[in-house]
Amino acid sequence: MTPRHLAGARIRAQGLAGPVGATPVEVARSFVAHQGQDAPGVMASLALRSAGGLEEVLAAVDRGEVVRGYPMRGTVFAVAADTVAWLTDLCAAGPLRAAIARRGALGIEERDVDRAAEVLAELAAPHSERGRGRGVLRRDLLAAWEEAGIATGQGRGYHLLVELIMLGHAVYGPWREQETAVVLADAWLPPGTDLEGAFGGDRTAAAAELALRYLTSHGPASVQDLAWWSKLPLRTLRPAIEQVRGRLESGYAGRDGRLHATADRARGGDGEQLWWRPGLLEEYAAAEKESMRELLLPGFDELVLGYRDRLYLMDPERHRALVPGNNGVFQRAALRRGEVVGTWTRTGRPGRRSVALTPLRPISERQHARFEALFAAFPYTAP
Repeated sequence: MTPRHLAGARIRAQGLAGPVGATPVEVARSFVAHQGQDAPGVMASLALRSAGGLEEVLAAVDRGEVVRGYPMRGTVFAVAADTVAWLTDLCAAGPLRAAIARRGALGIEERDVDRAAEVLAELAAPHSERGRGRGVLRRDLLAAWEEAGIATGQGRGYHLLVELIMLGHAVYGPWREQETAVVLADAWLPPGTDLEGAFGGDRTAAAAELALRYLTSHGPASVQDLAWWSKLPLRTLRPAIEQVRGRLESGYAGRDGRLHATADRARGGDGEQLWWRPGLLEEYAAAEKESMRELLLPGFDELVLGYRDRLYLMDPERHRALVPGNNGVFQRAALRRGEVVGTWTRTGRPGRRSVALTPLRPISERQHARFEALFAAFPYTAP
C-alpha cells in the first residue's frame, strides 16, 4: 500500500488538482525550480499548474520571465528569471567545481573557456535584449566555437555551455525550434537579482527563501528532502528553517500518508518531521476526491522527482518500470488515487495522436477513457 494521502496532499500543494489561477512565472517562482532537461516536458509541467496553458508558458519564456539554467546539482532546471542568479550563487558552487575538475579529461583548458565566453558574447549580444531577442540556437553556437578553433566534439561543447551558464555568462531564454535559445545573462535577467543584489550576500537569508518556497510548493516534505533536492548541507538549511518556521505548518505522516501533529499518533510512519504550507490539510480534506483523480505527467515532473524517496507514489517494481535500468531516464507517469498505475506515451501521426498506456496496475475501461480525455488536453509543444 502506498501512502496515498501524502501523495494527495502533495498533488494539491503542487497545483495539480483544483482550479489553477497562477501565471507561469508565479508557478516557476513558487517552486524555486522545475527539473528541465526535457525542454518540452518542463513546459508541460508548468502549463499543467498554471492558467493560460502552454501558449502562456511559452509566452512567459519569450518575455524573459522564465528561463532554464544550471542552479543546482549540475542539472538543468526551469526557474523564474528573477530567481536563477541568486539560486545559482547559492547552490552551484559544488557542481561548478566538479565541472572545472573535468576539464582535463575533456582536453579543455582555461583559455578555451575564456575564448568560448568571448565568442558567445559576440554572437549572442545582438539577440539578447530581454523580451525581444530570440537568442542563439545551440547548434549555431557550437558552429561558431568550432570556427573560432574551439573543439566541441565528444561532449566538449555541451560541457563549455553548461560551465558558462553556471558561471553566470548565459541562460537558456526564448523558445525556438523546440528548444530554449541561448542568451546573455546580463542582458536577459532582471538587474540586481544575484545573491548580493537580492539578499545583500546573506546566504542564510537566501537559503530561508529557498526553504520557504520549496516546502510551500512541495510540502509535506522534510528538511532531508530539501537537502537532497538542493544539495545544500543541513548545517546551512537548519538555521534557514528557523527563519521561516512560523510561516509553515508541520507534522508527521502515518502508514497511509495521513498527517498528524505528533510522531506518536502517526502509526506506521517513519517519524520524520514534515513541513507544508498553512491550510493545505484543510484544502486536501475538502477536495480529497479531486486530488485522487487520474493524472498524466511528463517524464521529468516535480511530483516524481522533487523528493528523495519516490516510493510514496509506487512500489519498487513500478519504480523499475518508470525508470528502466535506473538510468535516470524517466518514463511518463499515469496516476490514479495518488499512485502510479502505468506509464504512457503517444502514438500515431500528427493530427491523429492517441495515448498508449502501459498498465502497471489494472485500469478499467472507464479509467482508460478518462486518461484519453487527459491526453487530448495535454499541453504538447509539438504536433
